[in-house]
This record gives sequence, structure tokens and C-alpha cells, in this order.
Amino acid sequence: MYTVIREIHFSYGHRLLEYAGKCRHLHGHNGRIEIEIRGDALDRLGMVLDFDEIKRRVEQWINSTMDHRMLMSAKDPLAPFLKEQGEPLVLLEGNPTAENIARMVYEHAKAEGLPVVSVRLWETPNSSATYSE
Repeated sequence: MYTVIREIHFSYGHRLLEYAGKCRHLHGHNGRIEIEIRGDALDRLGMVLDFDEIKRRVEQWINSTMDHRMLMSAKDPLAPFLKEQGEPLVLLEGNPTAENIARMVYEHAKAEGLPVVSVRLWETPNSSATYSE
């Protein structure tokens, strides 16, 4: 079994609804994604998957979809106001937690046909969440 991991950096803002701590307020993070790809065999070049392919199919999507955007719950009462002000938003069904963001990236990679095993989002240097099936 072979595994490759591509690291992707992006910045985003969010807040958590119904949360008692300070993350209930709008704030930002410099996130770091680790996307793990696994394969039983190597291709003719000796790779599980070319890192540039992961960059093209996942990192470019993250940069165009989530980088420098507010990730918010679709139920957030601030979302309509921010949208009206021209702020770039990404609306999630649930709270934009590290867990839900990792799952969103995983599901995109899976939809791209990549043999993704897991996606880990480092929200801070000390805190991460992983999604895998």
C-alpha cells in the first residue's frame, strides 16, 4: 500500500452558531489541509498520483471556493446581510466546524474520482479535525 499526502494552505473566516465560546464571533483562520491519497499500485511513472494532479483537482478548487471567504451556516442570520454587502460566502448545511470543512474537501476529492483516504484540516497549529470513510 502506498500513500501520498498533499498539504494545502488557505485563509477563511467563520463563526459557530449556538456556541458558548469565543468562536461564536466572526473570526478568521489560516487553515492547513492534508489530503491523503492511497493506492495499491504505482502508475507507469512510479507514482500513486502526481502531486500536480492533486493540486489541479483539489487545491485549485479550495483556492477558488473557500480561500479568503466566510464559511457560514446557511442558517446564520448574518449571512443575508454579508451577502448583501458583497462579501464572498460559502454556506454550509451545518456549522462551519473544522470537522465539516474537512468533510467538504473530502467529498470534493471523492467526486473528482481521487482515491482519497482522509482529509485533515489544521484550524490552528495545535488543533485539527480529520474526515475519512
